[in-house]
Amino acid sequence: MATITSLGIGSGLDLNGLLDQLNDAERGKLAPITRQQEQQEAKISAYGKIQSSMDKFQDAVDALNDPKLYQSLSANVRGDEISATTSADALPGSYRVEVTALATSGTLASQRVTDSDTPLDMGGATQLRLDFAGPETASVNIDVAADSSLEDIRDAINARKDAGVSASVIFDGEGYRLALSSSETGLDASVTGFSFVNADGTDVTTPPFTSDTAQSGQDAALTVNGIAITSASNSIDDAIQGVTLNLGELNLGAGETASSTVNVERNTLKVREAIGAFVKAFNDVKSTIGTATNYDAGTDTAGELVGDSTVRTIENRLRSVLTSGVAGGELASLSQLGITLQRDGTLEMDDDAVSDLAKNSPDALSDFFTGVEGNDASQGLASSLSTTLEQLMSKNGTLGNAISGAENRIDSLKDRYERMESTIERTISRYRAQFGQLDAMIAQMNSTSEYLTQQFDALDYQLGRK
Repeated sequence: MATITSLGIGSGLDLNGLLDQLNDAERGKLAPITRQQEQQEAKISAYGKIQSSMDKFQDAVDALNDPKLYQSLSANVRGDEISATTSADALPGSYRVEVTALATSGTLASQRVTDSDTPLDMGGATQLRLDFAGPETASVNIDVAADSSLEDIRDAINARKDAGVSASVIFDGEGYRLALSSSETGLDASVTGFSFVNADGTDVTTPPFTSDTAQSGQDAALTVNGIAITSASNSIDDAIQGVTLNLGELNLGAGETASSTVNVERNTLKVREAIGAFVKAFNDVKSTIGTATNYDAGTDTAGELVGDSTVRTIENRLRSVLTSGVAGGELASLSQLGITLQRDGTLEMDDDAVSDLAKNSPDALSDFFTGVEGNDASQGLASSLSTTLEQLMSKNGTLGNAISGAENRIDSLKDRYERMESTIERTISRYRAQFGQLDAMIAQMNSTSEYLTQQFDALDYQLGRK
């Protein structure tokens, strides 16, 4: 008997359709596993968002845990357009700054030549010597070729990084000139002249051109509280301790004086911004947790972490530190700073109260957030929060364990899925073999039935004839 290769051919039954239905029914056993995998993945995603918000909160806490924050100074300038910046060495004070001259670069131009790209008669010169006003850079020698053009000389100068000048070729309406500009400002850096020299270092007798016009650079001139100061640069960092004065934006005409007052004072804005960032970062953590644990009765939808013990632990630990207070200093609680814990668990900051403390009690703020210096028993709020956050977010901490636990469950569900899938495949294979046997058996029975029918018909015919 021929082998049946497609289910239902022999029996005429829709065995393939039946097998597909059985396969769908069996694979339905995988759906709960898939849903559990999706739930765990959603949890990991929600944990990740909480961790990201807590990382930002950690950054804000670390900023408050730096004692230098409360001692930082800023320079405020009133008057003409100079600017000032401070460093950690600055001291509070007021300084009257009067600028009478800005530092400028020296310039020099050569005699005119007819063409810029035509080889010049170098007179045997092998180098161009640049002379400067200052003793430290008295001269610089630039190698030049025997058939150099004006443009070649320009390029040779610009190729030398330590030449002390930048070179260009300008057209003055009648011819071309080599124009030099000192790389740095100030009198000493000013280029004063140039000459062409031969191999033995002496000036050539017939140079291709000589210098024509020169303008010497100058130093900046100013007074600070009546003390005269000169500087080769328009950025002056040694006139006032810890303060850099920048004169570059001044538009100072000949004979004019620019007057400004530089006030170096505590940077209360920086402190206010740091405390404000702390409050905002905590509220962002609270909001992120709220979104993940929210249940909307109207739509009957729940957040990924509704009822999750991990987020409850995080909230309780953070709230405990925030409300426990700080011992040993003038300020003991956030409420004394003008920061209050609201009924929804968020923080609210009184800007005026914080600004007043930042201006008038920076040391008290420092003690509150960083701890009292010299008192080992006194731990500031930022220090306590930093320790708590590290415990919560470390690899083996509360959040780290929750994430790794969800990841382990996903791995376990993956193994379970694969085992179930293998079981289903074996079951369907068994069904397919059984259906094949059924199909063959029915086909054989149908064949036997047809044979018997034919025999009975033949017998009836023979009996009828007799």
